[in-house]
Amino acid sequence: LDHLDCVILDEADEMLRMGFIDDVEWILEKTPDGVQTALFSATMPQPVRRIAGKHLTDPVESRDNERTAGVDAIDQQYWLVKGAKKADALTRILQAASFDGVIVFVKTKNATMEVAKTLEEKGFRAEALNGDLAQNARERTVNRLKNKQLDILVATDVAARGLDVERISHVINYDMPFGVDPYIHRIGRTGRAGRSGQAILFVSKNERRLLKTIENATKQKIRQISLPSNKAVNEKRVADFKHNIGTMLNSPDLADFQQIIESFAKEQERPVAEVAAAVAKMAHGDSPFYLPADKKEYGAGGEKAPAKPHKKKAALDSKPVKDIHHARTDSSGKQDVKESQKSFRPEKKNHTRLEQGMNRYRIEVGRNHGASPRDIVGAISNEAGLEGRHIGSIEMNGKFSFVDLPTGMPSEIFNLLKKTWVRSRRMAISKCA
Repeated sequence: LDHLDCVILDEADEMLRMGFIDDVEWILEKTPDGVQTALFSATMPQPVRRIAGKHLTDPVESRDNERTAGVDAIDQQYWLVKGAKKADALTRILQAASFDGVIVFVKTKNATMEVAKTLEEKGFRAEALNGDLAQNARERTVNRLKNKQLDILVATDVAARGLDVERISHVINYDMPFGVDPYIHRIGRTGRAGRSGQAILFVSKNERRLLKTIENATKQKIRQISLPSNKAVNEKRVADFKHNIGTMLNSPDLADFQQIIESFAKEQERPVAEVAAAVAKMAHGDSPFYLPADKKEYGAGGEKAPAKPHKKKAALDSKPVKDIHHARTDSSGKQDVKESQKSFRPEKKNHTRLEQGMNRYRIEVGRNHGASPRDIVGAISNEAGLEGRHIGSIEMNGKFSFVDLPTGMPSEIFNLLKKTWVRSRRMAISKCA
């Protein structure tokens, strides 16, 4: 370091929070006298001020007093975490949103990979951005986002530092940030260059206090939202489908395909519109295009809505359904952890006794397909709108599984579950004798 002329200490508060500050100070002590030193920090906690006072010579402080500048251009919303799982809620929100580029902020590196994988499985172009990525890999990922080869980044705060992509229309705080300043930095990724943006915050019940703190600091009310209904998702799917058709109408080689379609329709004596619909179905795949109509008893968007019981639902509420996803409680009030750990065991000849008010179903998805009980619960909850508390015992085998569901299931829900996919396989549910 003898010939060093300049030292720039960037993101000082972040290095302090991550525990690097002692190493930074050790390096600064090795720099020669007279070196020019500049320090940049989003916040100025006391340890950072101490280092500035010790290692900077006659420093001039430049402060941005408007830490909330630009927030006015951002539509801030929050969803109170309940009922549906966060991953299912994130998917539902994105399915109904008209977005360009999205950054989803999570707390850990593992979460970036898990959430990105979930979104990819749902058909979104998503990738993880975390500290394990080499710099060249990080640059390739960011460039893919800029070039519209990628739509969603799932990132940690550290990995997203310095990220500036104009097309970011939405920032989703999947995990609550550590404080007000990280929140402001996160949502500042959108609403740039005079454009509007949206920021959505997932808030659990014990995080409401921080929500109020953020509102006070930004001097803006963050409005609460509900998960989009099936109707809203369906409307978005139709709009996207029409948009894609309109875009494809400008393709230069469209005449070749038009000739094939017209020729086939003539040969089969079928309307051209019917043949075009078959081609669209072929391109879309086997999964249903529309989500089922919203049901009051199952709730829109996976959340239970208040409704009066009717005949089809009577059996569901006839008695509380045992939720085996939680540790059981004995007569003394203590949780039987061992019993909870045994809840999801491979299928044996004498599987668990069927509870009153429940029917047992077989699904053609098992452990050999990479599925877990969590995947099965998520698929049933998300696709059928059936709350997790209504899902009973799940016993998994290699190639198939058993799941206990309430009696009185409406036929439309049963037919939907037949076509529901879990880990790239159709559930193909059938009722056991």
